[in-house]
Amino acid sequence: MAKPLALTSGEPAGIGPDIAIAAWLRRNELGLPPFYLLGDRDFLESRAKTLGLKVELAATTPEETPSIFARALPVVATGEPATARPGVPDATSAKAALASIRAAVGHVRAGKASALVTNPIAKSVLYRAGFRHPGHTEFLAELAANGGAAPQPVMMLWSPQLAVIPVTIHLSLREALTELSTDLIVRTARIAVADLKARFGLANPRLAVSGLNPHAGEEGSLGMEDIEVVAPAIDILRRDGIAVRGPLPADTMFHEAARKTYDCAICMYHDQALIPIKTIAFEDAVNVTLGLPFIRTSPDHGTAFDIAGTGRANPSSLVAALRLAARMAAEKS
Repeated sequence: MAKPLALTSGEPAGIGPDIAIAAWLRRNELGLPPFYLLGDRDFLESRAKTLGLKVELAATTPEETPSIFARALPVVATGEPATARPGVPDATSAKAALASIRAAVGHVRAGKASALVTNPIAKSVLYRAGFRHPGHTEFLAELAANGGAAPQPVMMLWSPQLAVIPVTIHLSLREALTELSTDLIVRTARIAVADLKARFGLANPRLAVSGLNPHAGEEGSLGMEDIEVVAPAIDILRRDGIAVRGPLPADTMFHEAARKTYDCAICMYHDQALIPIKTIAFEDAVNVTLGLPFIRTSPDHGTAFDIAGTGRANPSSLVAALRLAARMAAEKS
């Protein structure tokens, strides 16, 4: 991998800075690819002291990162200071978090970084500052548009044991039922297949599509959506030449034997997809955004305000996100 990974700081009051520092300290042990952190060097130095960690932080540029990474954690300034204490967001939190994301996207689009890895943000903090997006993924899609039409982002949660995609994402269950359509299922699956081929090296990805209702509707006795909405999408995908099965009862899709029959599960709503993968791979699942013109991965957990600054944050999911981003960048090249 010729170019480093761009890592955002995430919510300053959360565990993003903690796990970034912890991952760098274990870089040799874990064989991590070179990455740089976008943020406020003084703030990060203060957090390292709070954690009782000895770490050299080098103010640098993306281009200098590979030569610095072995001896110091490279930090690229965003121009926005952060002053939040662990677990206590303040007035600088939203500006610092958003500046880090914007700068990182700019770097991957300009070819300065091979991929983007994002630390967790606190949407409630951002909303209070006027953030208008449902989540991180939708904000990245707007930045990717660069003034044009925004791409449809597809959220995939990936682990070595299981990969899942929710067709509807950050919506209430009532809103998800309204939003779900044959067209949305088809577009989501097509984006998934394209990226599984291009960035995961799968020549013919196998998809398993869940039903919406219990037991995939029991032939209509538990709801007609699986017959009228989901099944037509599967027919269209099959005509595309995609290896796809369904609609399948969601309660029997995720045991070990079933997981061996597909590469990715397409699920109808958020919890239908995320509950199984967080049960199976809570520590090392990675959030991957498909459908963007650049690679983006993220730890599959939140800001964990309650343990920020305590040294108890586990960097495993971030480590997995860094490794997967590097793997995807290598596959793409």
